[in-house]
Amino acid sequence: MNAPEASRTVRYSEWVDERVTDDQIPDMVYDDRGLIPAIAQDRATGRVLMLAWMDQEALRRTLESGRATYWSRSRQSYWVKGETSGHVQRVHEVRRDCDSDAILVIVDQTGPACHTGQPTCFDVHPPLFPAPTASPKEDHAPVSA
Repeated sequence: MNAPEASRTVRYSEWVDERVTDDQIPDMVYDDRGLIPAIAQDRATGRVLMLAWMDQEALRRTLESGRATYWSRSRQSYWVKGETSGHVQRVHEVRRDCDSDAILVIVDQTGPACHTGQPTCFDVHPPLFPAPTASPKEDHAPVSA
């Protein structure tokens, strides 16, 4: 008798492919300014690094160069992450969400991601809604009638 096959976790990307390709760029859902939110995530840690904006050209440049390229709303120009700071984001994968109105840029981050010098742009301020300190059983015990 053969031993049962070991169970394994099936990764999302193994059964559905939502990676963005060059021919899908026009099909993404952009806002009225022609922008789409791009969330950068560290490939090694899974941490969310930053939120930036891309238009079709920034997305095309990112896919072609393998370096995260964003649209600066304040400067009204393109910027390649790390071009001046050296804190480069090498793109491993670009994925779209279920509605094609947001992009996840999975990167290998060199140095801090935030312009403040923090590891992520979400490390600058304290949490708006802190994680509970009590265990879930204590914090969310059923209320008896």
